[in-house]
Amino acid sequence: MQESSDNNASFNANRVFPLPGGDESLDLRDLLQCWDKATARLQETHESLRKEVTRLTDELEVKNRELARKNRLADLGLVASHIAHEVRNGLMPLTLYTGMLKRNLGADQESARVIGKIESGLTVLNTTVDDLLHFTADRQPNRSYVPTSELIREVCEDLAPQLQAQEVQLRLDLTDRDMLLSDKDMLKRAFLNLTLNALDVMPKGGILTITSQVNFGHLEIEFADTGCGITSGDVRRIFDPFFSTKSTGTGLGLAIVQRVMEVHEGQVSAMNCPDFGAAFTLMFPIKAMKAAA
Repeated sequence: MQESSDNNASFNANRVFPLPGGDESLDLRDLLQCWDKATARLQETHESLRKEVTRLTDELEVKNRELARKNRLADLGLVASHIAHEVRNGLMPLTLYTGMLKRNLGADQESARVIGKIESGLTVLNTTVDDLLHFTADRQPNRSYVPTSELIREVCEDLAPQLQAQEVQLRLDLTDRDMLLSDKDMLKRAFLNLTLNALDVMPKGGILTITSQVNFGHLEIEFADTGCGITSGDVRRIFDPFFSTKSTGTGLGLAIVQRVMEVHEGQVSAMNCPDFGAAFTLMFPIKAMKAAA
């Protein structure tokens, strides 16, 4: 017993251990320091792995939710596309017969008024079908360099009668660095839908300001109106398919805009303006822009 106590008493951190095959030696304190360093590195590695696993798990959940959303939209798209084609097939003869009836009735004002209402209804149905077909179309963009400023002006010219009828002032401030590698038809549809959305919220007049600029590695195009703005509850849902605050329409206009931005690797956002109204901003990656000559 006494011998064991003596052995323990002689144990200390300064003991020297000879290294085999040489004259050098290593004391216990050095060994403990090496152990501490190795343990610290192991803990750092473990913590890094834990954070990486957490990040990948979160990323996987986001991807799964996005995949589930795309699957739902794909199923919805098949149904909507079938309905849209069936409705369009029925609308074509109705539009044809309405035109023939209008020509045969001649100057009868009451009949012309009734036919005008029928034509308006057919136009609404055609617009609904167009929205459904654009939303459900699953095609890759046919890319070419498109002058976005010119395309915006073209959309505004097409809607000039409606802008004038609603007494909406148009203000344009567009960059000349605007050549974007994109699908012209898709882009025009997005610009059209955002302009129509602004007109919807300004039925009694207002100001529509469209600006574009290259900023922070993106081409930004903003459509700002002086309408009623967006409620806090609607901001989260405003790009959801079939969501609408209006009593008419398909609720697909802004969803189509988001779809167009997704296939162009861009983003769309909505926010209220400081004073009144709302602004919708399209952000295209600068890599899609044509380099200045």
